[in-house]
Amino acid sequence: MNLQPNDNPEDLKRVLEAALLVAVEPLTLADLKRMFEPAPASDVLRIALDGVRDAWRDRGVELVQVADGWRFQTRPEMQPWLSRLKDEKPPRYSRAVLETLAIIAYRQPVTRGDIEDIRGVSVNPNIIKTLEERGWIEAVGHRDVPGRPALFGTTSHFLSDLGMTSLAELPPLEELGNLVVPSETALIPELREHDVVERFAAVVEVASAPVFGALIETASTPIETA
Repeated sequence: MNLQPNDNPEDLKRVLEAALLVAVEPLTLADLKRMFEPAPASDVLRIALDGVRDAWRDRGVELVQVADGWRFQTRPEMQPWLSRLKDEKPPRYSRAVLETLAIIAYRQPVTRGDIEDIRGVSVNPNIIKTLEERGWIEAVGHRDVPGRPALFGTTSHFLSDLGMTSLAELPPLEELGNLVVPSETALIPELREHDVVERFAAVVEVASAPVFGALIETASTPIETA
């Protein structure tokens, strides 16, 4: 096959399709440009990617754009069958991990002290460590107060694992039972009353279903601390 991706739009789509199918992580436009000499313009790549996405529209796998770039992933409706390929069910995140993650996602940037004020209990360091190792949160700065505590925010990897491109795509707070409100008052009773964490867990688990190419799984070890 004598491909001429710089001259033939169909050949360009074939090369992009092949690269995205074998990639284990999302590919950005900059990643994709490195395959070509000279590199096509960004708008040319986007048109080609839209063409690849259209070509897979009626299949069990789809091409999507997430925060970290473009990737192929299985459609959600395929999960009941694909989940049977695994011998073990993935472990679940503990409530403490989900509460911490939700607070960071909706109130970022926040310090560990902020999280403790909202949850009403101390935050086990292993929770922060687990979320950092998962690549879902990171220190984005330090608050200018004595001790200069680290400020935490979510990462683009967190959004990509949830199949999103921006924080604006997170469910509105009112749909989660007002997990975080402007008040800094501890809200744990309200969290439990509205089953907020269970709803946030459902968002995380559904969006984090295994995808074609880059397999996204739940945390390998659940944390059971408060």
